[in-house]
Amino acid sequence: MPATVILNPYSNRWEGERQAPEVEASLQQAGIDFTLYKTERPEHGIELAHNAIESGNTPIIAVGGDGTLTEIVNGVLQATPSAEYPAGPIGFIPQGTANDLTDVLGIPRNLKEAVQVIASGNSRVIDVGTVNGRFFGNNSAIGLEPMVTIENIRLTWLKGEIRYLVSAVLAILKRPQWEAHLEWASGEYKGSISLVSVGNTHRTGGVFYMTPKAIIDDGLLDFVYAPALGRLRMFQLLPKTQSGDHVNETEVEEYRTQYLKINTKTPTPIQADGELISTGSTEILYSVVPNALRVFVP
Repeated sequence: MPATVILNPYSNRWEGERQAPEVEASLQQAGIDFTLYKTERPEHGIELAHNAIESGNTPIIAVGGDGTLTEIVNGVLQATPSAEYPAGPIGFIPQGTANDLTDVLGIPRNLKEAVQVIASGNSRVIDVGTVNGRFFGNNSAIGLEPMVTIENIRLTWLKGEIRYLVSAVLAILKRPQWEAHLEWASGEYKGSISLVSVGNTHRTGGVFYMTPKAIIDDGLLDFVYAPALGRLRMFQLLPKTQSGDHVNETEVEEYRTQYLKINTKTPTPIQADGELISTGSTEILYSVVPNALRVFVP
């Protein structure tokens, strides 16, 4: 059966649509038999990936940015009984702005080189995280981070990774804070928070190393949190998040766990792999699914 290629034409401001012919040509040159589908709306990638698994048209090749990849990961895992994990395999052709997950996996951004990775058939098994039933491969967060996501969605006039930095500045200016109760395998915290960032890998938003020690196949999630901070202190910490040094600051707590329960007094937005999955939740549950997904890698 042919592989299923799922391409997001809007990825990287319609770069996906412009590169579609080259994607097809590269796959053909590599000897990969495939059927290509283009996503037409939000969440369409989930549906297409789900259908591909049910019809046996695998592997699935995701062409797009982190948002596209997370939809396809969700579709694949939702269609695969947990007893049959690892699900997949999935091949990635990165065409987004940040490309966090594919960079962590060492997948080239060059189109033809990424296709050769898939054609080689080499793979590894990775963990995925879940937040309120939604799978994520890279990172999820409540508090400040999804507010950055909201600002990022609005900044349609900016391109590239600078958009994430500008969005972070705008979100910090609003000085978000919540009262929360956090519980995890080895502890708990009650008090104010500015953010909680949960990582299956160490990088998010292209330039932020929120959970710098996270490992994608260790069977655990890393998370950091910080209490409500003033704008000046948040601006002081912002550049440190680009190296991961923020975890050495006294206000920032860092832990590793199999699960994390969060209750907030007022609703908080949630982002998963850069996608806004809730604009207001007060009960949030994170967990890890070890050895959940097989992916093609160099």
